[in-house]
Amino acid sequence: MPVRLDLNNPVFQEQWFSLGKEERLALLNCCRKLAAMDWNAIYGDRGLRWELIQTRSGAGKERLHSIRVTQKISAVVKRSGDFLEFLTLHEDHDSTYR
Repeated sequence: MPVRLDLNNPVFQEQWFSLGKEERLALLNCCRKLAAMDWNAIYGDRGLRWELIQTRSGAGKERLHSIRVTQKISAVVKRSGDFLEFLTLHEDHDSTYR
């Protein structure tokens, strides 16, 4: 079963819409790729680099993860059932973990 995407977080949307045209399109392409994948494929995809963020947790103590959207941009995401929820974008990969 393909993963469902939740792109409704206002912080994520503000960051996405403020990106340059190339980065916005790259993120859209990443979303298309993710929407066609199942969870096992996402976890194992070398390009996405799914990784647990051990230094942070969500508001409800949820586990947060990072994925590589492009070579320049990472996203903080969380799994909520069948949904992959995008929370924030980071152009500095190291800031993903702070």
